Amino acid sequence: MESIAKARKICHLLLRFLAFGATLSAVIVMATSHEKASVLVFQVEAKYSHTPAFKYFVIANSVVTVYGFLILFLPPESLLWRFAAATDMVFTMLLVSSISAALAIAQVGKKGNSHAAWLPICNSVPKFCNQVTGALVVGAIAVIIYMLLLLNSIHRVLDPLIFRKC
Repeated sequence: MESIAKARKICHLLLRFLAFGATLSAVIVMATSHEKASVLVFQVEAKYSHTPAFKYFVIANSVVTVYGFLILFLPPESLLWRFAAATDMVFTMLLVSSISAALAIAQVGKKGNSHAAWLPICNSVPKFCNQVTGALVVGAIAVIIYMLLLLNSIHRVLDPLIFRKC
């Protein structure tokens, strides 16, 4: 029984480390996305900082990265793990909202919007679009990992309450 508990702790730590790496990677890839191009006679510069949704994505993932780093050092027997379940919920929802906003803008950048007469930009700045796509893929992986961590945290908090010996 003790080996199962040890395996769970190792798995949990591995998931935490993967979540930290995914959010950090998403920040780095998105923050370094930029490209200049000439369209007809106009000079176009595409940067993540030109789009509020992409800035929100970088800020949200940065905050979650710091949280993910700090929680790696939380002792396994600490009572703060009960608080971690609540913070996991908050940060998972923060990641979901940031990737949703960034995906919506990325879709407009890739396909345009004929109803609003917005032209797609990915043909003009393909390197930028590919880098944003990479950041969004890693961000989606981070969301999935944080959802797994959230389920694990909820289980860790509720398990002693539900199966308490009378």
